[in-house]
Amino acid sequence: MGSIPKIVILGAGYGGILTAQRLQKELKHREAEVTLVNRHDYHYITTHLHMPAAGTDSIEHARVPISRLVDESKVAFIKSTVQAIKLEEKKVILDNGSLDYDYLVLGLGGEPETFGIPGMLENAMTIRSINSVRLIREHISYQLAMYKNDNNPARLTFVVGGAGFTGIEFVGELADRLPQLCREYDINPHDIKIINVEAAPTALPGFDPELVEYAMDVLKRKGVTFRIGVPIKECLPDGVVIGEGEKIPAGMVVWTGGIRGNHLIEAAGLEVMRGRIKADEYLRAPGHDHVYVIGDNSVFMNPEGRPYPPTAQIAMQQGDTCARNIAAAIRGQEPQKFKFSNKGTVASLGRGEAVAIVGRRKIKGWLAAQLKKIVDIRYLFIIGGIPLVLKKGRFF
Repeated sequence: MGSIPKIVILGAGYGGILTAQRLQKELKHREAEVTLVNRHDYHYITTHLHMPAAGTDSIEHARVPISRLVDESKVAFIKSTVQAIKLEEKKVILDNGSLDYDYLVLGLGGEPETFGIPGMLENAMTIRSINSVRLIREHISYQLAMYKNDNNPARLTFVVGGAGFTGIEFVGELADRLPQLCREYDINPHDIKIINVEAAPTALPGFDPELVEYAMDVLKRKGVTFRIGVPIKECLPDGVVIGEGEKIPAGMVVWTGGIRGNHLIEAAGLEVMRGRIKADEYLRAPGHDHVYVIGDNSVFMNPEGRPYPPTAQIAMQQGDTCARNIAAAIRGQEPQKFKFSNKGTVASLGRGEAVAIVGRRKIKGWLAAQLKKIVDIRYLFIIGGIPLVLKKGRFF
């Protein structure tokens, strides 16, 4: 190790940004060199992407320039794509060079998990980035415009695979947006079909059953059709095949059914579970005490021995602990064990509707929708203070 340790953070998602910001505060001058690598020069708010994807909010509300979030006199930022991780050499290969490290933070984010469904990667869209959101947004309008030219009714059918949080939140926004677009394109809104397909026996798997029932009732009133307990068997260029061979012709298929870890982690030779590393209690990769894993790249077990869902709030908390533990390692101090503190869970259902659990309290309807806004505003405040809240926050 050199006289000044080199810390490299791969990825500027929730975990990566919080790691970088905490290191800014923790480290003294020249105590370490910190470098943040990200393929874009902005951080995007993944939990907000369903809104610009459907067209109910601006894309600009879902992203923040990294230059506004880190002090580049303390954290060097490199806009680049990671090509490979060389653990034995303690080196990261980028598309425009390479970096040596003494401490490495893996926060590269996840990739769609298609569970081997034929055609899903090739034919479905995913809500995973600003660029993918732009494509979905434009494709919705494209299908309506094409329908006015060829009268193909399949263009007015929108299939969403997966009824977890992302799928439910997206169909809620889509159900709000499509009637507006129908007026714009002179289309009867009753001709629109929004179909949410979920292989599990319930929507929002693992969520409170009472709130799941409420959420489904709200979305059904908005025009969403659910096919629960029915797997997608194949995704075609013009629709999906579900269940025992039923084909649903569709103008667009959006897949929200699963996320796995980044392929670069497995390629580096690290032991993975669905592309994720089972981190130790200090968020380190087993057998590699100088490699830390956070967010979608990590699997962290709850006290019952089951993995926590890879949510934004756990990634944020991991980022904070990760930074503290790296600082402790540099100083020869004892690390702290990561303990997840669940602040609650909120799923939006479109305009003015949501469901939430905070502690043991169940909240639904307008009050839960306001809670969702508070959660979003709180995150903006954490990463950017009041100026970012005023610039990006949604208050009404």
